[in-house]
Amino acid sequence: MTDDMTTEPPDADALTQDCLQRLTQMGDDLGHFEALGRSHWALFIDEGPNLLVSFESLQTLTDLGPDRLPQSHEVARAAGWSYLCLIADGPTFYRDARVWGYFDRLIDDGFFEDFDQVTFFGAGQGGYAACAYSVAAPGATVLAIRPVATLDPDVAGWDGRFTTARRLDFRSRFGYGPDMIDGAARVFVVYDPEVDEDAMHAALYRKRFVTRLTCRHLGHTPDTALAEMGLLGPLISAAADGTLDRMHWARVWRARRDHPNWLRSVVVRLIDGPSRRREGIFLRAALQRVPGHRRMRKRFDELTQILARDGIELPPART
Repeated sequence: MTDDMTTEPPDADALTQDCLQRLTQMGDDLGHFEALGRSHWALFIDEGPNLLVSFESLQTLTDLGPDRLPQSHEVARAAGWSYLCLIADGPTFYRDARVWGYFDRLIDDGFFEDFDQVTFFGAGQGGYAACAYSVAAPGATVLAIRPVATLDPDVAGWDGRFTTARRLDFRSRFGYGPDMIDGAARVFVVYDPEVDEDAMHAALYRKRFVTRLTCRHLGHTPDTALAEMGLLGPLISAAADGTLDRMHWARVWRARRDHPNWLRSVVVRLIDGPSRRREGIFLRAALQRVPGHRRMRKRFDELTQILARDGIELPPART
């Protein structure tokens, strides 16, 4: 025995196999679980008359650990809904003939007709898939966070973020997201309008039943920030139970004011901006909500000295 033993990092392949074995057992016990080729899987849990369809990544599932499933499953379980989860290994955007075939089988079997309400949810590539495959369940509700419309270079050549996925087939079955939502009852598209590509994709979802909900200053992964704020689960629930609208969103979105990462993101944009006075007002208000934030406190102290040197006073603080 030596004292310089090191802990080996977990084997990624082993974690993946453990995760798939757990999902297989869950499917055997509660519904079904099947592989759709080499890069996709489908897990169905049969619980109640409402169905939540979620699109998740295999990496997310392995990162959560052996005893947890994505937050979408937690929402479904708490509400007593049935749950269908499509899982992708890597940036596939679910563009695989085997996934198309799976949804074709569900349609032929009248699977979605057995449920009173069907809700599709996804973020990123899952947001695209939620829109694209919602055509399988006419009358469904869709909650899509930062979805692309397509990555076909002839349509979205301005989006250079997904170099590998741009070679995928977005022209055949379930291809163009904005067309595939035609049968949906309501579609909610959540995105940060300051991310140009996300804003441009969101603008392509133009149907009258589409509601675009903006979350400014959350950046490229608003779903992660919304989860950290405790808003993602309630947002899925509100979409599914019919209470989500612009007014509901405006109320829950106020939670950003107490979220340190959102406050820091705004401060970063204000630093060296055209108005130091505006930055000072925002920093003072932010520190009232998160008084222990050291970086913002340091910046506010520095800015106070700069403003005093320049003879600029902040207006009285609101009480």
